[in-house]
Amino acid sequence: MRILVTGAKGQLGRALVSLLTPAHTVTAIDIDQLNITDSAAVMAFFGQAQPELVIHAAALTQVDYCAENPDEALWVNGYGTRNIALACQTIDATLMHISTNEVFDGANIAVYHEYDRPNPINPYGYSKWVAEQMVRDLVARHYIVRTSWLFAHGGRNFIHAILERAHNGQSLRVVVNEVSTPTYARDLAGAMAQLLQTNLYGIYHLVSEGRSSRWDFARYVLDIAGHTNTPIERISSYEYPRASTPPEYAVLRNYAAARQGIVLRHWKEAVRAFCEAEGLIPEGEA
Repeated sequence: MRILVTGAKGQLGRALVSLLTPAHTVTAIDIDQLNITDSAAVMAFFGQAQPELVIHAAALTQVDYCAENPDEALWVNGYGTRNIALACQTIDATLMHISTNEVFDGANIAVYHEYDRPNPINPYGYSKWVAEQMVRDLVARHYIVRTSWLFAHGGRNFIHAILERAHNGQSLRVVVNEVSTPTYARDLAGAMAQLLQTNLYGIYHLVSEGRSSRWDFARYVLDIAGHTNTPIERISSYEYPRASTPPEYAVLRNYAAARQGIVLRHWKEAVRAFCEAEGLIPEGEA
């Protein structure tokens, strides 16, 4: 299959390209090859590449930056996705769009199912909700894949940040009232590849099993990395001022994909596997 992956240099994009390349003809692009906000350029590129499937992972994902620049977030994430969707419509390609748990407000203390009503409370979440609507309105054959708290190899993520502070002897203060599910990019990419085999279009929540607060996530990382004696102060998100307001309890339930046998492992197993691959677990602890 001819597959085009946008955002190919991002956390998920790299995992997807690595996984899909052996079996498919993959075109991997990022902002340096194509500006998705340039509608004419997108249409021309798609017309030349003629992908059968587009996996749209490109986005502004820095939530605080989006909060400070809401128009840019809407333009890139919302209307950039419109350009991708229109190009898919023109060449009759299937579109798989990557979205987020932040389309929900976090007021539901149970779980969010795939067709619960979104209600974003920050500019990043709003821009991704707009993107979802563009996809649903413009492309008949589409998958919308929501995920949460993604961590991946390459770059710096929450796991790296926690361990860096611990290694440097810095104090740790982590919020307890922000709850979701850490998800490993390699696991997500594998689940997406499985989903593509079903031809069952619609909205999917692809996240690890289980749920965690930011504090629980940090504590588990420290424990398996040999920092069991490193304390973490429990704080409320109200004590951690930032530009964006994340949803407090945005736990996604994988209901639809699980019915097709597509289930990601528990987040603790995934975090341990990531840390082992990164060489972050002391010898004898793995």
